[in-house]
Amino acid sequence: CAPSVYLSQLQQLATGSALLWGAQDVSAFEQGAYTGELSAAMLREFGVRYAIVGHSERRQYHGETDAVVATKAQRALAAGITPIVCVGETLAEREAGHTEDVVKRQLAAVIHTNGHCISEIVVAYEPVWAIGTGKTASPEHAQQVHALLRGQLNAASAHPERIALLYGGSMNAANAASLLAQKDIDGGLIGGASLKPVDFLSIVAAASH
Repeated sequence: CAPSVYLSQLQQLATGSALLWGAQDVSAFEQGAYTGELSAAMLREFGVRYAIVGHSERRQYHGETDAVVATKAQRALAAGITPIVCVGETLAEREAGHTEDVVKRQLAAVIHTNGHCISEIVVAYEPVWAIGTGKTASPEHAQQVHALLRGQLNAASAHPERIALLYGGSMNAANAASLLAQKDIDGGLIGGASLKPVDFLSIVAAASH
């Protein structure tokens, strides 16, 4: 999932390969005068398969609410794009013991807005305190939150087995294997480590076992 200015280049490089590409965001608006916004229909023209919605940096720096994130997921789904819905708590929320309440609230908004289509999303748990900090949730903590999310999705979806749950808080070459060994962690939403080819290939190798 690359910055939008590189999507044309990705399309040229990846077409015909096993790679699928996506965008780092999508507009909450289907059409209209929203200068600078990229609609799901625009992204689809570049063969985009995925769009990240609700990344913690979008929530924190761009003021995206749970409702906005839910609408973005809806716009992506309507265009045949799979939204990667990010949920996660801040350090303050974690220390206050609110992790479960926060992630359940964030996911509930998406479930409420998208109803029966919820089986078509991907969910990424990204503890905000672990993104780009080098800190990582322990495999046990990550599994605990993933199990909570899995239960929430099982209750809301007719086909929960379709929904992949990714861990997205500083997964790297050193910790990928232990995180991916957890029952409810299906993959990773890789950030900084994806820019280091050797490290990224190590994560891919860990995921393939």
